[in-house]
Amino acid sequence: MGFQENGNGEMGLSGIPLGAKNKYKRMTSELPDDNDDVFLHQQQVEERRSSTRKYVIACAIFASLNNVLLGYDVGVMSGAVIFIKEDLKISEVQVEFLIGILSIISLFGSLGGGRTSDIIGRKWTMALAAVVFQMGGLTMTLAPSYAVLMVGRFLAGIGIGFGVMISPIYIAEISPNLNRGSLTAFPEIFINVGIMLGYVSNYAFSGLSAHISWRVMLAVGILPSVFIGFALFVIPESPRWLVMQNRIDEARSVLLKTNEDEKEVEERLAEIQQAAGFANSDKYDDKPVWRELLFPPPPLRRMLITGLGIQCFQQISGIDATVYYSPEIFQAAGIEDNSKLLAATVAVGISKTIFILVAIILIDKLGRKPLLMISTIGMTVCLFCMGATLALLGKGSFAIALSILFVCGNVAFFSVGLGPVCWVLTSEIFPLRVRAQASALGAVANRVCSGLVAMSFLSVSEAISVAGTFFAFSAISALAIAFVVTLVPETKGKSLEQIEMMFQNEYEIQGKETELGDVEQLVQNQTDLTN
Repeated sequence: MGFQENGNGEMGLSGIPLGAKNKYKRMTSELPDDNDDVFLHQQQVEERRSSTRKYVIACAIFASLNNVLLGYDVGVMSGAVIFIKEDLKISEVQVEFLIGILSIISLFGSLGGGRTSDIIGRKWTMALAAVVFQMGGLTMTLAPSYAVLMVGRFLAGIGIGFGVMISPIYIAEISPNLNRGSLTAFPEIFINVGIMLGYVSNYAFSGLSAHISWRVMLAVGILPSVFIGFALFVIPESPRWLVMQNRIDEARSVLLKTNEDEKEVEERLAEIQQAAGFANSDKYDDKPVWRELLFPPPPLRRMLITGLGIQCFQQISGIDATVYYSPEIFQAAGIEDNSKLLAATVAVGISKTIFILVAIILIDKLGRKPLLMISTIGMTVCLFCMGATLALLGKGSFAIALSILFVCGNVAFFSVGLGPVCWVLTSEIFPLRVRAQASALGAVANRVCSGLVAMSFLSVSEAISVAGTFFAFSAISALAIAFVVTLVPETKGKSLEQIEMMFQNEYEIQGKETELGDVEQLVQNQTDLTN
């Protein structure tokens, strides 16, 4: 009786092969077939994907905790200043200075943060930001006078400046390409969460005495920075910074934790090494980063125009004034009771927080530029309608209802696009060598514009009315639409190194088109002379 050999050298008595590739098996066989292998492999892939996704999200959340501090300060000061003014007997000018100085001071933190993060790393710069802010928050809470309160604001501003510029950079550098937009928008989510918590804190503690209420409100803001200490045990260092320090094995280890595919890890590591090698090449040995930023080559110049421009438009369109001074805006519409004023501001905070979630869902699907277009157009309409409401209707219940509607609409459209996308873009578009310090310049531009708007809103409103101020914001927002159309590129789905090459290639293409135009003009001139 003959036997036919199967794939494993075995043969069934019925003549049916019993190899692993056959769908029939002996009852006693424990060898898995191909379907089992495929299922097991898919299960392992899904588990790795789930584990990687959770790890990256955890890193993004912990890295964004510093941004809660900025949001909380913006939200809480809108109400706390009512009680500070009553308790410390300060003037309107001092109120403007108190609110706006934090943004101005934070620019020094942002400037120092860029260089600091290049020296000690992204992770420990976030830790430094938390420590400095805690010192400032404690000083403000215990301040017996306006002068000491300003010292606390100075320290808090430095801490916020560090935190605001480093969080988006860190998240962009650890995130997979396909999810980088939504993850890099996490800091903006936490700013909005902080604003909402600040509004809620105002409302919750408004019943206390004027001397105690604002101190409790400010003290609560110290708590988020405490959790950053725990975060240091969870989050890794940026792989791109590690490559810049020639710590390749550590960088590979981080990439393996934050990417699903090992092949993609090696490709990304090679890209980062190439970018880092170029950044450290002889071409740059004697050229400091600050000099390169002051005298940038054409591709970097366009990156700076795009990055700094979008940061400025984010603030000069009036978002911080709308949030900081929402009680004054609602007063202009007719709300007089402090508790009702603070309750109305809670609605603003909720709107701002809810709509940032829309941006998180769409930013990697719809893209950066479409969201910016929707955002700036919507803001322009809401700001204009807000000005028209105050100018035409004056005070009254209908004016109050429309004012709340348009203020909430303005912050909602801001949260959909200009708020989060601004930080995503500035963390994406700059080359590795200058990324931290160029992003720091963007944060500086943002904070300067925020401070100028916050420090001048009451004075400008008194000069041209609150309605006139909103008409001015609407005009600036309309300019932002034109800026987005002409100068902002789409970066969705591209690696950081590919985005750098996109700017480089665009410059080269423009140069070639210019050269081609010169040749065509020369040929035309020769033809004219011949004729």
